[in-house]
Amino acid sequence: MAAPKSRLGRGLGGLIAAGKPAAPVTPSAVPVPVATGAPGYEEIGVHLVEPSPYQARREITPEQLHELADSIRSEGLLQPIVVRRQGDRFQLIAGERRWRAFQQLKIKAIPARIVEASNASAAALGLIENLQREGLNAIEEAHGYASLIRDFDLTQESAAERVGKGRASVANSLRLLGLDAEIQGFISRNLISVGHAKVLLGIEDTAVRSVLARRVIEEGLSVRVLEKLVLAQPKSSRPSAGKRAKRAGATPEEAAAVTRIEQKLVSHLGTRVAVLHTPKKGRIVIEYRGNEDLGRLLGLLGIEA
Repeated sequence: MAAPKSRLGRGLGGLIAAGKPAAPVTPSAVPVPVATGAPGYEEIGVHLVEPSPYQARREITPEQLHELADSIRSEGLLQPIVVRRQGDRFQLIAGERRWRAFQQLKIKAIPARIVEASNASAAALGLIENLQREGLNAIEEAHGYASLIRDFDLTQESAAERVGKGRASVANSLRLLGLDAEIQGFISRNLISVGHAKVLLGIEDTAVRSVLARRVIEEGLSVRVLEKLVLAQPKSSRPSAGKRAKRAGATPEEAAAVTRIEQKLVSHLGTRVAVLHTPKKGRIVIEYRGNEDLGRLLGLLGIEA
């Protein structure tokens, strides 16, 4: 039977094109047996491993870590971690939960695949690992894409190519970062779905958006019901770029063009954008949430902070 294909199109092995196993490292202790026949891994000291600065996962719960530690204790480590050399130490590329579980179990050495990888490749590989195996929530996934774009001067298209995703999928994910921190928290905790979030993005009034998000949680509203509630909101809470342009004296053709431009900006930047156009002058207003989101937007615009 043929091996199943990854849902992302490319696995870790396919993306570590330049990865070459490093010289063997003498283990400091006998680790838990590895239940895999994957070649090219070595045993390295757990204390020599450092976490990745590009880790997309924002939270690892004690319950998850405890369950993984129990599994490793009883069944062994099913997949070695992936690291790269940093001087006389190692930096994680993939497998932070496994590394932490080994620390919890007080095991002194851990099986690892040691590869050569640039900063951008290390970040992309870590994100892929999380997407394929670790189960990021939607906000963590969006921050992972934003980090690739911001930190390594990538376009949405090139970031999507690195992780084996479609550009539209990455763009839609980044749009979630345009939501308020409260609503992002609801998504992270699975209190509202990404489908709900996409509907809420159609509301510009943050207060109205917050009220509707809370109603989704308290009343268990479906996405379809939420869509009806959004459509029932006063038009002033969700004006389109085209309508604003018409009110400013633009022709119907100009208003339609302004709407298309605003939609493209929202898709490209992954945040709310207002194009305030008049026949003689105008403004583009770009919304951001905090220093990290501002840095992401500056990177997309090719501006150094």
